[in-house]
Amino acid sequence: MAKQTLAVLNQEFTIHSLEPDSGIPASVLSSPLFFLGKTQEELSIVVPASIEVDSIDKDEHWRALELIGPLHLSMVGIMAQIGAVLAAAKVAIFVVSTFETDFFLVKSNKLKDAIKALESAGYTIRAN
Repeated sequence: MAKQTLAVLNQEFTIHSLEPDSGIPASVLSSPLFFLGKTQEELSIVVPASIEVDSIDKDEHWRALELIGPLHLSMVGIMAQIGAVLAAAKVAIFVVSTFETDFFLVKSNKLKDAIKALESAGYTIRAN
């Protein structure tokens, strides 16, 4: 199977942690790109760094590599293969998914290392 193409998104992202019963700020909902995750313990929000969120904790300076889709939900091992390449390059990831694709967030200062490792492994990386 041919390796996938990933696109580097232009903006930086911030990962926020909030109390699980927190409301989702209107600024998040009006953002062109955001991700939400909720458990009984927390609400996590990933948004472009330009979006202000009053959170308990936050982790800044993430860049996103979008796996160009659409990918079918029946496809197996794509995330694991990309994750293994990045782990071997000592690049930490935070992964979020939609119905049709995955986004691999890497720290901004590790973006070049991630791109180099992925290209060396046969993936195509393009600027978005």
